[in-house]
Amino acid sequence: MKPIKVGLLGIGTVGAGTFNVLKRNQEEIMRRAGRSIEIAMVADLNLERARELTQGECEVVNDANLVVSNPEIDIVIELIGGYGIAKELVLKAIANGKHVVTANKALLATHGNEIFAAAQQKGVMVAFEAAVAGGIPIIKALREGLTANRIEWIAGIINGTTNFILSEMRDKGLDFATVLKQAQALGYAEADPTFDIEGVDAAHKATIMAAIAFGIPMQFDKAHVEGIARLEAVDIRYAEELGYRIKLLGITKRTEDGIELRVHPTLIPEKRLIANVEGAMNAVLVQGDAVGATLYYGKGAGSEPTASAVIADLVDITRLATADPEHRVPHLAFQPDSMSNLPILPMSEIVTSYYLRMHVADRTGVLADVTRILADSSISIDAMLQKEPAEGEAKTDIIILTHQTREKNIVAAIEKIQALDTVFGAVTKLRLEDLS
Repeated sequence: MKPIKVGLLGIGTVGAGTFNVLKRNQEEIMRRAGRSIEIAMVADLNLERARELTQGECEVVNDANLVVSNPEIDIVIELIGGYGIAKELVLKAIANGKHVVTANKALLATHGNEIFAAAQQKGVMVAFEAAVAGGIPIIKALREGLTANRIEWIAGIINGTTNFILSEMRDKGLDFATVLKQAQALGYAEADPTFDIEGVDAAHKATIMAAIAFGIPMQFDKAHVEGIARLEAVDIRYAEELGYRIKLLGITKRTEDGIELRVHPTLIPEKRLIANVEGAMNAVLVQGDAVGATLYYGKGAGSEPTASAVIADLVDITRLATADPEHRVPHLAFQPDSMSNLPILPMSEIVTSYYLRMHVADRTGVLADVTRILADSSISIDAMLQKEPAEGEAKTDIIILTHQTREKNIVAAIEKIQALDTVFGAVTKLRLEDLS
């Protein structure tokens, strides 16, 4: 049987890993796929580097359009990234009848609905295991392994940069800015780390997982996105005293009223496995009604871990390339005509527990005023920590953990607490998830 011919767009970190792993494990991959998979063309603006990496084993061009329009190419791997030219090339590849493999979470989260519709109409596949959590096969698990389940919720540490920063802040007691500089020096954070530290990267991935878990369209624009740049070391320390770790979580939940889709720093009980995921590692916790909780852990980025997911997609497409399109696994797990119109809930309607830290005057009656405001808002207290003031100080910190309440209720209560003349500055609010 003739080999599957692959065109690779972009031979950077992941592209080079894909080329090398495919070459190194060619025999094993062929035994699994049933036929040989060969990278026949590579497109990259840096021709010299691309030729050096491929060592004359395939055609190298600097115009990606030559790859997506080549009739000999069966599958196009898009590793360029971004929303612009990548979208144009993916849609052109689909229009030319080629299957697509991509690691581009930003593209799928924002334009996935259009891309999947085009692929459905043309009868080709778009595979994207590498778009979420690198080498962890979470897309495969959600689309196929857990298909018998009604997924209830997903909570994931899905950005290695922010997890590294939070781990270092906790271990060493350092502030955010100091650890960010360390992360950049070590190569864990980009020179411009905005997408990571502001939660955008995690929100792209959470959007994709929500679509697959609940059979809804991609709706990145409705996700609540909150990063870690304003997180203070003191809150990490207080959380630890109360038995919690703070992680940047991508969370999506099915509720009676709709779907929650949110990314933000979150307190997790330290006894949970996911709370102990440290450094640049990723982990995704999925709750299904039949299977219960399942945890997926591993490297969420890097050359060969991500290449592992890219090549798994190549093998899947190779196995199914000749199958009737109607009998392939749907892009978003559910049949296209059976997608749900469940709404994404606004953040004001989210129900969860909260961590509140307030800087107050060290005098009688302050705590009574705060607890009265919470009680008037039907917010009950789960735990409380009152710190001794420093010597010579007349102010101290009060930390309160609440039971579950609606976001708009806690926001209204905080406004009233901040209006007290015994409370100084803004009240710090973090969300808390038990994940049980």
